[in-house]
Amino acid sequence: MTHRPTVLLTDYAWPDVAIEAQVIEGAGFRLITGPAQAAAAGVIEALAAEHQPAGIMTNWAPVSAAAIAASRPLRIVARLGIGLDNIAVDEATRRGIWVTNVPDYCIEEVSDHAVGMVLAWARGLIHFDREVKAGRWEPASARLRRVRDLTCGIIGLGRTGRRTAEKLRGFGVRLLGFARSAGDGIAGMEVTALEDLLRRSDVVIVHVPLTADTHHLLGRERIALMRPGAFLVNVSRGAVLDTGALIDALEGGRLAGAALDVLEQEPHVPPGLVRPEVILTPHLAFSSDASLRDVRRQTSEEVVRVLRGERPRQGRNEPQSPLTRSEPMDSKP
Repeated sequence: MTHRPTVLLTDYAWPDVAIEAQVIEGAGFRLITGPAQAAAAGVIEALAAEHQPAGIMTNWAPVSAAAIAASRPLRIVARLGIGLDNIAVDEATRRGIWVTNVPDYCIEEVSDHAVGMVLAWARGLIHFDREVKAGRWEPASARLRRVRDLTCGIIGLGRTGRRTAEKLRGFGVRLLGFARSAGDGIAGMEVTALEDLLRRSDVVIVHVPLTADTHHLLGRERIALMRPGAFLVNVSRGAVLDTGALIDALEGGRLAGAALDVLEQEPHVPPGLVRPEVILTPHLAFSSDASLRDVRRQTSEEVVRVLRGERPRQGRNEPQSPLTRSEPMDSKP
């Protein structure tokens, strides 16, 4: 009996792996799963060495260079999401292994989340919900904002950043945008330099991937440029912000508040962020019933495509190594 190639699912943030099993097993491959919650790099490396997967799918778990090197048949590392900061992409490329993601599955969800955070702050929704539930009915204490009068600056004008801008445009806000690469804004948006955006914006929304260039993109000096009383929203990656600098700006009263779906050391929440003017959600801006179905199915289908000898539709690297193989893997028992 011919050995069926294995696909390793390192971790998953949903109740079961039915969709993944349907696609992977339905194509004749074998699905092996790691622990539901993301394990440490060493655990993933051991799983890769033990099961010798031809494909690895990962949600949050780190797929290190050692994990990639541990499996001789490996052909693809597929991210169940957008960011690739938990995958050793350079090592995969060097070994002729594809790295893929699903770049557009949660555009609506993340942009909805960002806009929702802005509205919650401007209209005091979370603050006054807590006040009323604590027995305090004090509408005269409100210091709220007219959303239409806000200047909203968006850092990162990719798919999600532009969609956030389109939704905010419906509220009549003034839109500023900044892109590190040649990204286009939308109608009615002024594209400007990052420092200029920070100085002029009442609300700053971060929509950039985490790379070596964007680590602490908003550090102490740039946060100090922000308009006094501004509000900062991050729905990208935690390490794009310097957490210590943000806490200092909040404690010093320079910023009116912040809304963070992501943190530098998830799930650890720094005590300095546990304050009334900070909105925190547990890295779920991407999530909805529809987006989770999409990302799970599309990632699984991409793995099957590569193991059948086809080129991926969402390859994020271009393997040049002679180890790259194009022939299909035998998935029949």
